[in-house]
Amino acid sequence: MFNLKPDTREKLKKVATPTLMTALYKRGLRQQWIQDVHCINPAAVPMVGEAFTLRYMPAREDLNPIEVFRDPKHPQRVAVEQCPPGAVMVIDSRKNPRAASAGSILITRLMVKGCAGIVTDGGFRDTPELAKLDFASYHNRPAAPTNLTLHQAIEINGPIGCGDAPVFPGDVIMGDAEGVVVIPAHLADEVANECTEMTAFEDFVTEQVLKGRGIIGLYPGTEPQTMADFAAWRREKER
Repeated sequence: MFNLKPDTREKLKKVATPTLMTALYKRGLRQQWIQDVHCINPAAVPMVGEAFTLRYMPAREDLNPIEVFRDPKHPQRVAVEQCPPGAVMVIDSRKNPRAASAGSILITRLMVKGCAGIVTDGGFRDTPELAKLDFASYHNRPAAPTNLTLHQAIEINGPIGCGDAPVFPGDVIMGDAEGVVVIPAHLADEVANECTEMTAFEDFVTEQVLKGRGIIGLYPGTEPQTMADFAAWRREKER
């Protein structure tokens, strides 16, 4: 299931989420943006890894007392231990940030294990500590209450929704300072290659705009002179 090529991972680290969303839109995919999540420590991005998922349901109070954390088979704890190095844990918290999806101890464990990051459409607790970690953590907003007050962990590594985006185990998750994109696993290589090319063109366009050039015929590059200038720019920049 976890087959992300090292070359693809490195390419995705060098492109931006808006570029990825455009490439996915060209393929008819419009819901791959995880809505309303924000990076706690932007210095820790970019984040790239395959999705390892955890799903919460609304907690039933008689089944979710504080004592359940003593159970060595508690799904939240088990998921943290099972999340593979290089993967991104993605949590379906039902877009409910009123209780924490996780906190600094569990997230530090993921970091030490070599995971690539964590995303929830709920909230995390201990955010002052998370802001200091060299680990990408995305959430909606801080939430001090323990997850047990609202959430009951019930499924590890199955299909989920996170911030309205469909996430399947093994999908490639890419996050930057702007947000998080879900790339279907079978498209990761071709999207990484296309976005590498798109990024080169966008960097060229940005330079031209800063020099005062107008955008008509430049962006998109509909004039032959634009593409000739871009080819010369690539030779000069060795890109």
